[in-house]
Amino acid sequence: MQLHIFSLINLIFLTTLPQLISTESTQPPFACDSANPSTKSYPFCEPALPVLHRAQDLVSRLTLDEKVSQLINSAPALPRLGIPAYQWWSEALHGVVGWSGIQLDGGIRSATSFPQVILTGAAFDPLLWYRIGQAIGKEARGVYNEGQATGMTFWSPNINVFRDPRWGRGQETPGEDPVVAARYAVSYVRGIQGDSFGGGALRDGHLQASACCKHFTAYDLDNWNGINRFGFNAIVTKQDMADTYQPPFQSCVEKARASGIMCAYNQLNGVPNCADYDLLSNTARRKWGFQGYIVSDCDAVSIIHDVQKYAKSPEDAVAEVLKAGMDVNCGSYLKNYTKSAVEQKKLSISDIDRALHNLFSVRMRLGLFNGNPRNLRFGNIGANQVCTKEHQDLALEAARSGIVLLKNSNKLLPLKKTNTPSLAVIGPNANVPHTLLGNYEGPPCKKISPLQALQEYVRDTLYHQGCNAVNCSTAEIEQAVEVAKKADYVVLVMGLDQGQEREYQDRDDLLLPGMQQSLIESVARAAKRPVVLVLLCGGPVDVSFAKRNPKIGGILWAGYPGESGGIALAEIIFGDHNPGGKLPITWYPNEFVKVPMTDMRMRPDPLTGYPGRTYRFYKGEKVFKFGYGLSYSKYSYEFISVTQNKFNLNQLSATKAVKDSNSVHYLSVSDVGKETCEKAKISAVVGVKNEGEMDGKHPVLLFVRQEGAGIGSPVKQLVGFHSVVLKAGERGEIGFELNPCEHLSRANEDGLMVIEEGARFLNVGDKKYPISVEV
Repeated sequence: MQLHIFSLINLIFLTTLPQLISTESTQPPFACDSANPSTKSYPFCEPALPVLHRAQDLVSRLTLDEKVSQLINSAPALPRLGIPAYQWWSEALHGVVGWSGIQLDGGIRSATSFPQVILTGAAFDPLLWYRIGQAIGKEARGVYNEGQATGMTFWSPNINVFRDPRWGRGQETPGEDPVVAARYAVSYVRGIQGDSFGGGALRDGHLQASACCKHFTAYDLDNWNGINRFGFNAIVTKQDMADTYQPPFQSCVEKARASGIMCAYNQLNGVPNCADYDLLSNTARRKWGFQGYIVSDCDAVSIIHDVQKYAKSPEDAVAEVLKAGMDVNCGSYLKNYTKSAVEQKKLSISDIDRALHNLFSVRMRLGLFNGNPRNLRFGNIGANQVCTKEHQDLALEAARSGIVLLKNSNKLLPLKKTNTPSLAVIGPNANVPHTLLGNYEGPPCKKISPLQALQEYVRDTLYHQGCNAVNCSTAEIEQAVEVAKKADYVVLVMGLDQGQEREYQDRDDLLLPGMQQSLIESVARAAKRPVVLVLLCGGPVDVSFAKRNPKIGGILWAGYPGESGGIALAEIIFGDHNPGGKLPITWYPNEFVKVPMTDMRMRPDPLTGYPGRTYRFYKGEKVFKFGYGLSYSKYSYEFISVTQNKFNLNQLSATKAVKDSNSVHYLSVSDVGKETCEKAKISAVVGVKNEGEMDGKHPVLLFVRQEGAGIGSPVKQLVGFHSVVLKAGERGEIGFELNPCEHLSRANEDGLMVIEEGARFLNVGDKKYPISVEV
C-alpha cells in the first residue's frame, strides 16, 4: 500500500504540474536598467559602492513629496529615476501566498503549502524548519523572476509566544516556549533569506528574499471579550519581558540577521509598540544591532491617534513613529500626514531620510537596483522551481514529522493494511482539503483530503460528514451511527477550522464546537471496535472525555498539516510512518478560560490563585503536557557524559556573588561577560535507543529543573532539542552544548538575567543528571 500512496502522489504531481506552471513569463520589475542611459550616471546604480552610500545618494535626489510617497507599503514608481513601484507587503508564513505583492494568476498559479507553523513546531527539528524556509524563499524568488511579484519582502515568521490557548493566531507560531520560538526564527529566517543553516553565508548582504519577524512585542490577543488588539494595553513585567516575550525577537535579530521587523498594534505598558523609541531604536537597533526596516502592522499608525488616543493629532502620531524608529507604514496614514507634520515642525526631514535609507537599503540587498535580477545571483530560479516534487515531498515530510499521537490504547494503531476490510470515515473535517492549510494560506500544489488518502488504503470506505459544518450546530448523529455500525474500523476527523480560530477571532472556550462531542461519543458507543479520533486544530482543545473513554482507542493531533496532511495522516494510521511529534503547547482543561486573556503575567500568584501560564510556570491540571507525544516505538535514554557538574559563582566573575532578599546567592549574567560564558560551556551526551519494531524519527528534549526553585523561577525549562532518526533496535548519541549564562540563569524581577546557587537536574525522558551551582 506504500507504493500505492506514492503512485497517488506522483500521479497528482504529474497531472497538476502543467496547470501550476506555464511557459508564459514577463520581466520582473527592477531599477538601474543598463538599457536606460539616464540611470548609468547615478551612484545609487553602482553595485560596487556600499549599500548605505547608494541609499543615501538615492534619497538625496528625492523631493519631499517623493520621499513621503515611499513611506507606505504600496510605494509608487519614481519614473524620473527609473525606479518601479514596490509592494512591501507579501506573506509566506508556511508557503508563498498569492496576494498583495504576489500575484499567482499568471504562469505560476500555486505554491507549496507546508503545514501550519504550530504543527511544524511539533517536529522540534531546526534543520527541517530551515529547509522549509529555504524552499519558500526559492519559490518566492521564482515567482518574482517570472514577473508575478512587485515585492520580495515577506512579513513572516510570526514568533510571538503562544501564551494563551484561546489565541486565534497561535496556530501561526511554533508554540509556547521562547527557546523553541527563537530557534524556529533563526532556522526559518536563514532559510528564506538564502543564508546557510549555521549562518554567516550572507556576508555580502545579498538576500534571496527578505524575512520580517513579527509582532514586536507582547502581542497575543486579537479579539476577546470585547477587547481587541487595536486598543489593548499589554501590562508586562520586566521579568516576563526578559525571559519570555523578547528572546525570540533577540535571536531573530542577533542570530538570524532578519532584514525586517513588524511592530505590533498593542500598547506595551502604556506606549504603542510602533511609537516606542526604547523598543525600536534602543533595543532592536542599538542593543541587538538590527540592520533592516521596521514596518507597522496594517493601520497600526492610525490607531495611535484614532483609537488609543495616545497622539493628539494625526501629525503627532506620524512624528511619534518615525522618531521612534519605524520606517514604513502598512496603510496610508504616513502618506496623508507626513508632509503636514513637517510643515507643522513636528517632524524633521532627517527623520524621513533615516527611514528611507533603511527601506532602499533592503531593496538594494534584494538585488532590485542592480539591473535585471535574472542576470544576477538567484536569477536562475524560475517557474520550474515552484511546486517541485522535492518541495512537495518536503511538505509531506513536515506533516509526518509534526503529527502527534496522543493516545493508543492496546496498540489500536496502526491499523493493519491487510486486515481492514472496511472503514468508516466520519466528521466535518474529513473531506475538506482547504481546512488542512490553516490561515495565511496560498493556493496549494495539490489538494488531498484525509478521506481521499484513507480511501487509497481501504477500498470499502464509507463516509458521513456527521455535522452540518465544523461548528456542528446541527448533527446527523443517527445516520453517522448507522454508517459506523457497518464498518470494521472507524476514523473520526473532527476539531476546528478558521471559523473558530483565526486572526481577529480568539476562542471563548477550549471545547470542541457545537455537537461534536455528542457525535464522537455516540459513534464510539456504536462502533464494533474502539475508534480513532483525529483532531485538526491549531490551539488546544479539552478532549478529556476522549482521553478517558475506552471506546476511543486512538487520538491523533494533526494541527493544520498542509497540502500533504491527508496523506501523512493515512500513512500514520496504517503504519507506513511511525509518528514522533511532540506537543509544542500545553493542553489545558476548559476551566482555564476563567483566567482573563488580558492578564499577561507568566508567573503564578499564590495569593490570588492566578495559575501562571505555559509548562514553565503553570502547575495546574493538564489534559496533555508540553512535549508529550507517543510513538509506535518505545525510546529509552541515558546520560553518557557531562563534562562538568559543578559551577562556582565566584570563579565565573571578578564580581563576587551577592545575596537576594531570600538569602540566595546570585551573580548577574552581565557581570560574567560573554567571553567567560563561552569558556564555561559544558557538553552533555545523551544516548537514545529505539526499543521498538519500527524505524522512527524522534525528538529528544532536554530540560533543566531547579531543585526547590523559588517564587518566579520556572518549574522547568527546555534548554535543547534534537530530532534523531533511528532504525528499530538502533542506538544513537546526541550532544548538547549548555551555556550556564543562558541555560542555568533566570530573569529576576528587575529583568536582569541571573545565575543562582542551588541544585539542578538535567532531565530527558525519565532520566535525570544532577548539576549544582555553588558559591
